[in-house]
Amino acid sequence: MAKKRGKKAADPAEFRSEALAQALEKQDMAAVALALRNGNTIVPLIKPGARDNPLDSGEVWTFRDPKTGDVALLLFSDARNKPENLPPAVAAYSPAWLEAFLKQYRDTITTVFLDIAGPHPMQAPPGELLRALEA
Repeated sequence: MAKKRGKKAADPAEFRSEALAQALEKQDMAAVALALRNGNTIVPLIKPGARDNPLDSGEVWTFRDPKTGDVALLLFSDARNKPENLPPAVAAYSPAWLEAFLKQYRDTITTVFLDIAGPHPMQAPPGELLRALEA
């Protein structure tokens, strides 16, 4: 289970990474990497006791494609960009947490979506994000 260290408790209106939002707007992967390496990332959480989560992380919500079995991690620059059909809870996690989570589930997570519902979505392989976080 990924450690909870690095989670920021705050008012939901404060769940935003301006640097990540600007990097996604420019569709600049180097700037995205820098934003992830230097700031918090907004992550959807499952409800306690939920059984539909493909990872045994204890709280981070991930998506498993029912047709392929592929698992995606969804990250957001702003909690307001999270689609309404996802669980309502979010957390702001540190770069160290994101790196540890991606390392722990590197063989399970097949892709990472950033602001999947927009306004400026991007997608990256977990290995690419790990290299950026380790740099």
